[in-house]
Amino acid sequence: MVTVLTAGHVNWDVTLRVDRLPQPDGEASIRSQFQSGGGSAANVAVALAGLGVRPVLVGSVGDDDNGRLARRELEDADVSLEGLTVVEDAPTAVKYLLVDDAGEVSILGNDGVNEAVRPADVDPNWIRHADHVHLTSQRPKTASYIASVANEAGVPVSFDPGRRLGDRDYTETLVRADIVFATDHEAEAILESEYAAGADDRLVVVTAGADGAVLHTPDGRTTHPGFDVEPVDSSGAGDAFAAGFIATSLNEGLDPNPNPNPNCENEGERAYHRALEFANACGALAASRKGPRSMSTTADVRAFLERRS
Repeated sequence: MVTVLTAGHVNWDVTLRVDRLPQPDGEASIRSQFQSGGGSAANVAVALAGLGVRPVLVGSVGDDDNGRLARRELEDADVSLEGLTVVEDAPTAVKYLLVDDAGEVSILGNDGVNEAVRPADVDPNWIRHADHVHLTSQRPKTASYIASVANEAGVPVSFDPGRRLGDRDYTETLVRADIVFATDHEAEAILESEYAAGADDRLVVVTAGADGAVLHTPDGRTTHPGFDVEPVDSSGAGDAFAAGFIATSLNEGLDPNPNPNPNCENEGERAYHRALEFANACGALAASRKGPRSMSTTADVRAFLERRS
């Protein structure tokens, strides 16, 4: 079975469904609430498990009740926790997600110990034995270390820096990544950084939610318009998208530096389009369900695509 190491945040989420996202000095009514595991690295790991990939998670939680709940949920999803650090006498990060009737999300939270992992805490063998490494928001030095070990071992790296990109210097990780995931806003920040000078030799996936995604490759770009669904909760859609793209890329054998041979150009373009289509389907299914996690199976996604074909 293909193994993907995911590294970054592991949270406990409290989702509050509200009639509207409150404005300053405003008020909103809570329609319902529920709790579940969260954090981008953990979300991607769970989504990959549903797609038949063996995920190994590197992250950290506290030894409190929330941490125990998060670990139990991940174990139930068949996520390997050999790289998960449990910090004694410390709180697990808790995020409060406000989700309105249109599925739009605002987030409040404390960081807890979701960035307790330092380079010395990461066993390089976890990285070397993986078929792919996916990095999300975390300590920049830890992300850079994992990416450097993966580069030395010839393991492909993808990176989704997330909402806090503007507050942190991820240049060293970005230059080591083979695939970069970003929203329109994040892509602008990336292109204004030192990383932009070396961005032409890898894949950059720019996501736009319900409007699909654009994949920038060394030879051009491929687009997919996405899928119209009734939005319920978009909080985990980006993580589900990333998992779908990674899983398909591993199966398709996509190369971030494709052979320029003209005879292979159309075949590669079709493979890129399939990866975007599958990833957008994963994101759409996640957005149409409650909670930040989607564990759609490959059969679920294919059934969705057949209905939309």
